[in-house]
Formats: sequence, structure tokens, C-alpha cells
Amino acid sequence: MSDLTAIANLSILLVEPSEVQQKIIIKSLLESGVKQVETATTQTQALSLLASYHPDLVISSMYLSDGTADSLLQEIRSNPTTEHQPFMLISSERNKKYLEQLRQSGVLAILPKPFSAKAITRALKATLDIISEEEVELDHFDVTLLRVLVVDDSRFARKHIIRVLAGMGIPAPVEAENGKEAIAQLNEQSFDLIVTDYNMPEMDGRELTETVRGSNAYSHIPILMVSSEANDTHLANIAQAGVDAICDKPFEPATVRELLYKIMS
Repeated sequence: MSDLTAIANLSILLVEPSEVQQKIIIKSLLESGVKQVETATTQTQALSLLASYHPDLVISSMYLSDGTADSLLQEIRSNPTTEHQPFMLISSERNKKYLEQLRQSGVLAILPKPFSAKAITRALKATLDIISEEEVELDHFDVTLLRVLVVDDSRFARKHIIRVLAGMGIPAPVEAENGKEAIAQLNEQSFDLIVTDYNMPEMDGRELTETVRGSNAYSHIPILMVSSEANDTHLANIAQAGVDAICDKPFEPATVRELLYKIMS
């Protein structure tokens, strides 16, 4: 199935209070090939729809009359029937403080207003990657036997990472909430890969990486760092700690697949 055909089959729930903005976004979706778009104007209306309607992607504005994209996403993630719902934000908000919680909750993409047709098509393709499982093929590993340690203080972020990995054929990983817990797990069992967040309490991703690289027992384990930090100098410092690859938050499954192939093959 081609990307265009697959995109045409996607079902979208658009949560946007402005009628004008609704029309603009729907026009862009239609131009990208989407044919099925339902709309809601409030958080209450969106959650009511999600009780019976299971779209492939929820696209939300940041501010709603009865909540925010963050409060809507927390409700979605807290419900076992919707916790894995792919979610994308379209917003003119630039304040990192307001966006950080959404990044940590496993949003698929954060698109600024105004956004380009290319940007929304890329986000739709990331949705396809999430819902259509495609096993990653590695030269020297059977991917179904990979032992992975996922380290992130956000339970929602861990679940998002685990779902992306599961879609690639990687079995359920071991989870840790911070670097300290990760080291305890490393001392108890063997792993083939560590996927870790950067910002964490107790011991952050950089400290974890430095500890792993300084150990005789597990210094060989590849590390994929997931970070919402956009500062080039900061990212350079993370790289110098000894990670094998750095991936942005929110990250796209295709990017993770490519990075895994590079660091594991």
C-alpha cells in the first residue's frame, strides 16, 4: 500500500475551538490526502467522542475553553482504552515550559502555526509508522531477542517508547524511572541496548551514560538518548558523554528505526 493510499485511510479527530482554524487545518489535511476528519471544539466533547470513536490520530490546539492540550492528553493517557492514542499538537505557543509536559507525554509531533503542508504530511506518515508494525531488520541480531532497558521518569513517555519499539518487533523491555534504577537493573541482568531520557531526577541521562561508559561490566552497551533539548551546545555535551545516537522528543518511529539500524548493525 502506498503512503498516499494509507494516508487516505487515516481517521482524524481534530480538536480546535476556532472555526476559522478548523477550516485551515482541515483544508491542509485534505490536501495531504486525508479523507476522514471528525471535529470537536472542547476537551469534554473530544473525550465524549473518544469513548466510542477510535481515530488513528488526535490533532489538538493548545488552548480549549475547558482545558488545554496537556489536560486533554493526560485524560487520554490515563484511560486504559485510549492510553496509546497517537496525539499531535498544532499551536503557536513557543514557551518551552508549556510544551515540555506534552513532549514528556509522548506526543507524535508538535507543529507550529502556521505550518507547512510538508510538515503535516510528515506527521501523518509518523502516524502510519505507529499503527502499521514494521519489524526492523538488523545485520547481526534477531530483533525479537533484543534485551532493551528503557529509562525515563515519565510513565507516559516510557509507554510511548515501548509502543514504538514493539511496532518494530522488539519485545517488552525492562523499565527504569531514572539513572539510579537503571544501574540497579544493569547490575542484575544483561542488556543489548539502553534507551534513555536526558532530564531525570536522582541521576540524569548524561550521568547514566558516563556511569555506563566507565564500567567494565556494561560499557559496551549501545545507548540511544532521547532529549527534548534543542540547544546545539547542550546536545554536543550529551554526545561527548558517550551516547551512540541522540533522538529528539517528540520522536518519529522512522527516525528511531534508522538510528537503531545504525547503532545495532
